Amino acid sequence: MNIAIVGIGYVGLVSGACFSEMGNDVTCVDIDRGKIERLLRGEIPIYEPGLEELVRRNVEAGRLHFTTDLTECLDAVEVVFSAVGTPPDEDGSADLKHVLDVARTFGRHIGKYTILVTKSTVPVGTAQRIKDVIREELDKRGERIDFEVAANPEFLKEGAAIKDFMSPDRVVVGIESDRARKVLTKLYRPFLVNNFRVYFMDIPSAEMTKYAANAMLATRISFMNDIANLCELVGADVDNVRKGIGTDDRIGRRFLYAGCGYGGSCFPKDVKALIHTGLENGYRMRVVEAVEAVNEQQKYIVFEKLRRAFGGDLKGRRIALWGLAFKPETDDMREAPALVVIDELLKAGAEVTVYDPAAMAECRRRIGDAVSYAKDLYDAVVNADALALVTEWKMFRMPSWPVIRKAMRGRIVVDGRNIYDGEELKEMGFVYARIG
Repeated sequence: MNIAIVGIGYVGLVSGACFSEMGNDVTCVDIDRGKIERLLRGEIPIYEPGLEELVRRNVEAGRLHFTTDLTECLDAVEVVFSAVGTPPDEDGSADLKHVLDVARTFGRHIGKYTILVTKSTVPVGTAQRIKDVIREELDKRGERIDFEVAANPEFLKEGAAIKDFMSPDRVVVGIESDRARKVLTKLYRPFLVNNFRVYFMDIPSAEMTKYAANAMLATRISFMNDIANLCELVGADVDNVRKGIGTDDRIGRRFLYAGCGYGGSCFPKDVKALIHTGLENGYRMRVVEAVEAVNEQQKYIVFEKLRRAFGGDLKGRRIALWGLAFKPETDDMREAPALVVIDELLKAGAEVTVYDPAAMAECRRRIGDAVSYAKDLYDAVVNADALALVTEWKMFRMPSWPVIRKAMRGRIVVDGRNIYDGEELKEMGFVYARIG
């Protein structure tokens, strides 16, 4: 099949590479000329394991193309995916400017039956606005051309996006006709040959499914962080609590880990957008509001533990931070807890040295030389008064504690992700603090 994908961010580029890997002819479109030129040179603008090789292979095979102009390929494609950004406005609502711009271009230039599929995360009711915009543009042209709008939200996990796309646990598609169903079934069947897990539904339900899924996962995280904070006050161990409830098959083990809060491109903005959608419809999403409030407070917990460890005075203290990205296997620092920790430490007068295996350049882009950048995890702790783990990269799981003890000036370790054996560290002379 011939398809186009508009918006070559994280979702768009991964989708384009994976669709082309299955033999489709894919044109990726983005108005950022610099990004397109870099992709044409073989440079990948995001960090995602396996993506560079996948893009290179399909470009060389002639199945994956890049352009700044959707109209160059619109006559040839059967499906256009819209994967442009929907950043939050100041009131928390999703900004649909780019989504509607794609709809206008689509309406101005289609010449035959084509399906416009929204992959971007958009509020319920967006598909109707997209249809209205397309019809308006067709009316201006005096044309009557069949088209359809569909919703196909993505559920990719950064760091495992290619696996998620190539072997999805489910694909959610909102449609309005059997014709669209047949086209999208043809497109997705190769990914699910032995177990066709495409769930077709009405468009509003598909739009809501994405928000409900992210809100549920965010809720589990904030719930466990709330429990962890209470565990500290009453003398319970949150890891034991997690094991005790996770073995209940009604609850399950996943997303029950206490830590220093969630971040990234999805959970924060989608939780805000869901709250705003509720308010627009005269309903308060009280549980989701609490999820957001708990998470925002949780981002300060590493700093607070460091501050207490030094009796409230961090001025002149050298703090080593392991981890900058909001999660492992990505360089994404959007809404990352590390940004809050760094900001609070700097305001308190501390000196901060950071290390992350992927996000160093992104951190420098965001905050410049406000912190020192280490060459590796051991360089980060040289002469440090304290070490704080913020992102649980695998390389941080089994460090050489004797080397760290020798390199550090102090002995304080704050584990923001609960990955270390506290008893082992205490036996080695460290002062260990964790979450819950």
